[in-house]
Amino acid sequence: MQNIKNWFRCEKICSCCKNKKVVLKIIIGLVIAILIFGGGYWAGNRKNSTQVINKIVNKDIAPKTEIKDLDFKLFWEAWDLLEKNYVDQPISEKDLFYGAISGLVNSLNDPHSVFLNPEKTAEFNREMNGEFEGIGAELGIRADRITIISPLPNTPAKKAGLQPQDQILAIDKIDTTGMSLDEAVNRIRGEGGTNVVLTILRKGETEFREVTITRAKIVVPSLTWEMKNNQIAYIEVANFNSDAIEAFDKAAREILLKNPKGIILDLRNNPGGFFNASISIADYWIDNGVIVKEVFSDKTEKAYSATEATPFGNIPTVILVNGGSASASEIVSGALQDNKLATIIGEKTYGKGSVQSLNYLKDGSSIKLTIAKWLTPNGNQINGIGITPDVVIEMKSEDYENYLDPQMDKAFEILNEKIINQK
Repeated sequence: MQNIKNWFRCEKICSCCKNKKVVLKIIIGLVIAILIFGGGYWAGNRKNSTQVINKIVNKDIAPKTEIKDLDFKLFWEAWDLLEKNYVDQPISEKDLFYGAISGLVNSLNDPHSVFLNPEKTAEFNREMNGEFEGIGAELGIRADRITIISPLPNTPAKKAGLQPQDQILAIDKIDTTGMSLDEAVNRIRGEGGTNVVLTILRKGETEFREVTITRAKIVVPSLTWEMKNNQIAYIEVANFNSDAIEAFDKAAREILLKNPKGIILDLRNNPGGFFNASISIADYWIDNGVIVKEVFSDKTEKAYSATEATPFGNIPTVILVNGGSASASEIVSGALQDNKLATIIGEKTYGKGSVQSLNYLKDGSSIKLTIAKWLTPNGNQINGIGITPDVVIEMKSEDYENYLDPQMDKAFEILNEKIINQK
């Protein structure tokens, strides 16, 4: 029926029939039936759109809860009104079709549930593989404003000085008030070598600033690592993309050969990625304990527990987080915090604790849909709340400007104390 790719950001509509409009309406009716009633795909063709409408109105596909006064003739009435009377003609039927599906998903009022047309689906898959063109910043919505979650390392956004929690007031002079997350991403992304101007309001400031950023091809490695002071392994995980598990395993093998006395896991500005990558990486520390719990719409829970060996379990560990640490980053930091296997240092994390499945539709488009929410092993909700560090240290503007890192300094201080106490 459909190919579902969990966990995670063909254009042709049938024209073989003589009556294209009728066939198009049939397709839309089927999609609406699937999305609203969860009934799966209809098999076979229908002779006309009235049959489909009558079946839905008559509740031949009955929802679990009774819906009164639901008449899909209203949908076709609106469709015909647009087609006949909109000032700029002709109207693209394909745009109306995809717009109808997008409207259904947008009605959930969930910024993480989105409809992606075939082009956007392909672009999303490239991004999850670590390649796209743009400025290299993860965006979210906070206080009804488009907000920088995190600028990715070695990207135009990072080099331009963007910081987590920067509010984007305008994109190329276009006010972002009420702008959807998807629209903001589309406006900021673009061909490498072109410019985008962002109007930024920084946390704690009252004056906005305009930042011109030149777009580029963004290739983000999942992680880098190095030994610090010959005894502490510093691992910076930039994202949990498709290569993160393999990259972390390779790094872990090399690190263990160095016999580290401590580990700093830097998840600052890490916007997340694949769920299974967060589970796999947390498993390097956790032995038999719960890593994360999922809560579904019917309130049922599913716990994910550690299964593999724990090569880092006995090595003192500090995790660095900030407001740009989201999603998979929060799973790892929350799991190690609750299992008392790491000290969390930095600022409260973003609070993106919901689960999206990427559902592929047969024309190459997809729906990224929130299906569950995450809880830490102790049952603390992540979504909208985030992970509170054990040691809270904020990075101030003067720290960035003077290349200071008090969070990192504190990590070394805590690890050195633990190393001394182990002797």
